[in-house]
Amino acid sequence: MDIHKRSSFIHHNQSALTESIKEIVFGAEDGMVSTLGALTGIAAGTENGSIVLLAGVVIVCVESISMGVGSYLSSKSSKQLEERMLDEERTELREMPREEEIELADMYRKDGWPADLSGQMAAAASKSGKLFLKEMAYRELRVIPDALGNPFRDGLIMFISYVAGGSIPVLPYLFFHVSLAFPISIGITLSGLFMLGVFTTRFTKQRWLKAGLEMFLLASTAAGIGFIVGRIADSFISLPNL
Repeated sequence: MDIHKRSSFIHHNQSALTESIKEIVFGAEDGMVSTLGALTGIAAGTENGSIVLLAGVVIVCVESISMGVGSYLSSKSSKQLEERMLDEERTELREMPREEEIELADMYRKDGWPADLSGQMAAAASKSGKLFLKEMAYRELRVIPDALGNPFRDGLIMFISYVAGGSIPVLPYLFFHVSLAFPISIGITLSGLFMLGVFTTRFTKQRWLKAGLEMFLLASTAAGIGFIVGRIADSFISLPNL
């Protein structure tokens, strides 16, 4: 069988989804956990549906924008750092080509290549400016020149993922009384987190039950802390029930 046609080999099926899995999981998970933790505490402390719904909308709006902007800025900073490192490497290759060739040959040897072949490979790479930079960038800087990332895409996907995840615990308060919305919100959010964990196994090939339970337990902890804080706050703050 041609391994390039095996659908289970993810490195032969790269897509925008696989490239953005970090932002998707981070945004959706944080959206559900953060919003659920906050709303659970607010609902337990106030039993006020209007306050809980308003708080949920504000939390999702503010946090999704913050997460999106934060992801964009962090990715941009990382990309700019890598671009500077590449510029410095280009300067070294231009001003000290022989020294860089020797350094590359030494890195080949450390990787396990025979000494004579390492020298030949380094000499061949040094004859092509693009190949020379690519090899030095990867082996010395751990940077891939053609894959520096897309900050705008990272920020947008983080924003969308957070909104999608954060909306789940909020929706029940839009349709039900707080007394009924409270358990529904917890239930569907924990289920959503479990399914998100299961979703990641499509790419990681980890055990689906373990991945699902991991996120489920983390969310349960957040909700539990929120509930406790809400009860403690309720003993000190008196708010009207609607």
